[in-house]
Amino acid sequence: MGIYLTFAAGVTTALLTAGPPLLSLAVQPSWLWFFALAAMLFAGITVAVVIRSYQLVRPEALSGSARYLSALAVGLMCALVVAPMAYMARLAYISRNVVNSVFATSTTPVPVDPWKGRERFNILLIGADAAPNRPGVRTDSMTVASIDTTTGDTVLFGMPRNLEDVPMPPGPARDRFPFGFEGEPPYRVGMLNEVFQYAEDYPEMAPRMAKGHRGPALLKRTISGITGLDITNYAMVDMRGFIEIVDAMGGVRVTVKDPIVYGRQNEGLITTGTRRLSGEEALWYGRARTYSDDYIRMGRQKCLLNAVVKQADPVTVLSSFENLAHATMNAVSTDIPQELLPKLIDLSSKVKNSRIKSFQFVPPLINTGSPDYDLIKSKVADILAEPPAPPVMAAGRNDSGDSGRRGRARHEEQSVGEISGQKAVTLDTVCR
Repeated sequence: MGIYLTFAAGVTTALLTAGPPLLSLAVQPSWLWFFALAAMLFAGITVAVVIRSYQLVRPEALSGSARYLSALAVGLMCALVVAPMAYMARLAYISRNVVNSVFATSTTPVPVDPWKGRERFNILLIGADAAPNRPGVRTDSMTVASIDTTTGDTVLFGMPRNLEDVPMPPGPARDRFPFGFEGEPPYRVGMLNEVFQYAEDYPEMAPRMAKGHRGPALLKRTISGITGLDITNYAMVDMRGFIEIVDAMGGVRVTVKDPIVYGRQNEGLITTGTRRLSGEEALWYGRARTYSDDYIRMGRQKCLLNAVVKQADPVTVLSSFENLAHATMNAVSTDIPQELLPKLIDLSSKVKNSRIKSFQFVPPLINTGSPDYDLIKSKVADILAEPPAPPVMAAGRNDSGDSGRRGRARHEEQSVGEISGQKAVTLDTVCR
């Protein structure tokens, strides 16, 4: 029992303080099978020891009732031994299902060191707005996360959904739209958030790609051309699934600068102050435009991303693991291969402890109706060439309100809208 308790305490401590090496094993299906089998084998051996020990030490003169009570005590002890091991095996089984469900195996070998020769890893983060009464997928939230593979310092480049005349990548897409994306006929104005669904509706836009993969492939190539970055992967979260993920985390804590009206019928109000938002409230915090606009809500979305990254600690994840796993399998799609996951775990630990900066390509810098795409590309290059920002001091909060519609929008723009300005700013500063 001493060996068992020591083992159980060691495993619990390792789970709650899991570092990258252990976490990297937890995203490899073969190791997950090993963990599950090892846990059940250890439980079986320990149960056998408990039962054999009882057989060796039980008094011979026990009466019928005493014999039953002693057997019951042994049974309870066996249950106590098996329960944590069975739970560990279940966690491993669920983890394996998540990995196999969300992440595909790579069709090409993944290098032992995928970051060798790569200064940055660029991934497209997509928030998809799909609903039963609205056919198709609108990628209303598009952010390129550019991560320094050495330090983990990250810049989030916000792409407005309403960018027009988007230059298409070489191939069938540019052949059809040589002067920029025009959208679904008979419309003559196409926006960036329509590219995904257009590729899904017209397979010739992404030849040899299966349904469900055409949209992400064309959108990645399109935004790569806009930014000049080599975007290799994407991760997309459905907005309804986002609610489940945040609720599974127990909510997310953010600072609300101004009251935010939420709900399709304006049925709720998120009041000012630092508070923990439910999944529904967090969704509307990131998407509401009442007394606001697209660009201000883009700023809130970056603050929300920052909060989720900082608050997804091992204790939070383990305490609601099954709910998180279920939400992830239902809401997340990505082309990140399973073989890359261990290295991404290492990189994510650096990101979590680094400075996350944001830059938005919005007015007045960029006129979304007639964008200067050369300027966007040069801005990206300039920002990534900047030296790392020094550590920031805690910023004071301005919770003063304004009852008028214009006043609220103006005040919100001064606070969250800072990350929609002319320079990249550190999210930990402006999101307090």
